[in-house]
Amino acid sequence: MVEKLHAKVLLVDDEEDFLESLSKRLETRGLKVKGATKGEDAVQMVDEEDFDAIVLDLAMPGMDGLETLKKIREKHPEMEIIMLTGNASIKTSVEAMKLGAEDYLEKPFDINELLEKISEAKSKHIIVLQEKSKEKIENILKTKSW
Repeated sequence: MVEKLHAKVLLVDDEEDFLESLSKRLETRGLKVKGATKGEDAVQMVDEEDFDAIVLDLAMPGMDGLETLKKIREKHPEMEIIMLTGNASIKTSVEAMKLGAEDYLEKPFDINELLEKISEAKSKHIIVLQEKSKEKIENILKTKSW
C-alpha cells in the first residue's frame, strides 16, 4: 500500500458523486486533487496546469474519454493518463492504450491499486520533466558563447 503519496491528480468523471467521493479518498492519502465532469473542461485544465497523473473515465456524455485522451495527448504527449471504466471491453481498452493511456482500471477498483498506478505515473512524469529540463539546459549551454 502506498501511504501519503504526494502527487497532483486530475480526476475526470461525469458522475459527480463518484468524483467527489474518490477525490476525498485520495486527498486523505496526501494527494492534491482537482476534478472535472466534462472532457472539454479536463483538456482546458491540463492546458493551464501540470498534473502528475490524470484519471479519466471512459464513458462520458459529449466528449468521451477516448476523445479527451486524444485531445490531451495532442498538446501534452508526456501526460500520464489512467483510464477508468464501468463497461470494460477488450476493444476499448486496446484503443485507449493505442492512444497513449498508461493504464486501464475497471470500476469498481481497489483504491490501493489506483494509488499504485498513480505512484507509477508520477515517477514516469518526473523522469520526463527531468529529461526536458536537461535538454533545455544543454540547449542554453550550446547557444551561449561563454
